[in-house]
Amino acid sequence: KVNNEGIIEDARFKTYGCGSAIASSSLVTEWVKGKSLDEAQAIKNTDIADELELPPVKIHCSILAEDAIKAAIADYKSER
Repeated sequence: KVNNEGIIEDARFKTYGCGSAIASSSLVTEWVKGKSLDEAQAIKNTDIADELELPPVKIHCSILAEDAIKAAIADYKSER
């Protein structure tokens, strides 16, 4: 949910995957709340992986979370 000033007020996710994928998605939804669309767009998978201390074999989970938030923002912008 984005307010009239372009600030994200709420974010939710649905994922089917391992704990690292769920944790990455959950973290991103918490991070984006209160941020502008541009600030949310700037979140990188490396930020997610570092915060969660993901092992190298689970880095792809953070990439999925980054891709998801960018896709959600693009979808929002295309509907406006």
